[in-house]
Amino acid sequence: MSSSPPLAGGPQGPQALRPLLDIVLDALHDGATARGGPLPAGGPHTVTTRLRDLAGDLLPHHGTGPDAALRTLVQALAEGAADPADPLCAAHLHCPPLAVATAADLAASALNPSMDSWDQAPAASALETLVTDALAHEVYGDPGHPGQSGHPGQSSSPQALVTTGGTEANQLAVLLARETAAAQGPLQLITGANAHHSLPRAAWLLGLPDPVTVPAPTGTLDPAALDEALTDLPGPKLVAATAGTTDAGLIDPLPEIADVCEAHGARLHIDAAYGAGLLFSPTRRTQLTGLDRAATVTLDLHKLGWQPVAAGLLAVRNPTDLTPLTHHADYLNADDDTEAGLPDLLGRSLRTTRRPDILKIAVTLKALGRTGLGTLVDQVCDHAQEFAVTLHTHPGFDLYDTPALSTVLFRPRGASDETIAHIRRTLLTQGRAVLGRARMDGRLWLKATLLNPHTQPGDLAQLLKLVEGNTAR
Repeated sequence: MSSSPPLAGGPQGPQALRPLLDIVLDALHDGATARGGPLPAGGPHTVTTRLRDLAGDLLPHHGTGPDAALRTLVQALAEGAADPADPLCAAHLHCPPLAVATAADLAASALNPSMDSWDQAPAASALETLVTDALAHEVYGDPGHPGQSGHPGQSSSPQALVTTGGTEANQLAVLLARETAAAQGPLQLITGANAHHSLPRAAWLLGLPDPVTVPAPTGTLDPAALDEALTDLPGPKLVAATAGTTDAGLIDPLPEIADVCEAHGARLHIDAAYGAGLLFSPTRRTQLTGLDRAATVTLDLHKLGWQPVAAGLLAVRNPTDLTPLTHHADYLNADDDTEAGLPDLLGRSLRTTRRPDILKIAVTLKALGRTGLGTLVDQVCDHAQEFAVTLHTHPGFDLYDTPALSTVLFRPRGASDETIAHIRRTLLTQGRAVLGRARMDGRLWLKATLLNPHTQPGDLAQLLKLVEGNTAR
């Protein structure tokens, strides 16, 4: 009789993991070497065919054993990856994760706490409370005197919930606004034309009226247009502003928007999934002035936080707003257990089983501190500023605007939208560079989202040469 495969946990877990990790690390290296660039060349069909050839039968009658399976599939995935650690992989808000955060994520997987009851995650649930309190403090200031850990609504201090990312955080923000205002009638969501797609989608998911869309003529929400939209609009209102738009990294005029919301009695949510990283920068955090006036704030540390996915949060100024998330399942939070002092975790999420994503965040915060994270934020934002200066002085390119964060929009001068789309797809198919696309001012722009602090000026010069070399059709 064959022995059972070893487990990752327990006293013998590290001994079982160590040789497997060596295989994984070697396979990651070999796959990246075989890829030879920011993403595999050849396009979807070529990548799929190559993966199928390398992977072989994925459900064989008899398994290959762990060594061969790891070596084959990890190398295949690495060879076919779009690697955000490559300076020329700069399309999306998809950061290269820090090594220390990735190592912590391994520990989370090995220990495998489930964040839906205290008896499955004793230390992890306490760590989550400590870290989310600290991050809520970053958003809203002095937390005062926290209440009982793990019990939403029992503290007068701001709190934060861990989410899978900005989309879930935005959906939670709309849900909390709806429930808080339930007695006043249907909630009306008001967003800028620059808002993330998850906000109108949240309104649809929650059965709310279609959102009112306010113009964003310069890429940011116009406070005067917002004031006009709110005038005579009946019922409870939720205004969603943005601190770091997906297309251009722009920040809405938060203080002015907060003033308008206050004048009209509207609740304010700020989607700072991208821009919240500025909180760690002593020189750039002033760009987020007004953030603390929002009832809820979305943060996403797998953007300007260099975390492996997922690492989202929703900060909530008034913890009583979390009361609607209260949920009872006797096997997880029986009343007598809660009364006896076991923390109730079900009100921390709409999900039941949750990974301890807080561990990698906690390790990163402790390892780098506010100063270290602020330095990384400043580095990528400085790279964007320098790249923008290069584009502004380059005779062959147009620059959309001075970047507010780390996103730079540019286009070859005189090129048509069709040519720009073709350039982007050609570079993708060649495996040479990964650039995004954004439509601003009625024109299509190439988008470079610079989240790699190791990027050098020569890398960006190479990027421009690649674009120039593919401009002629």
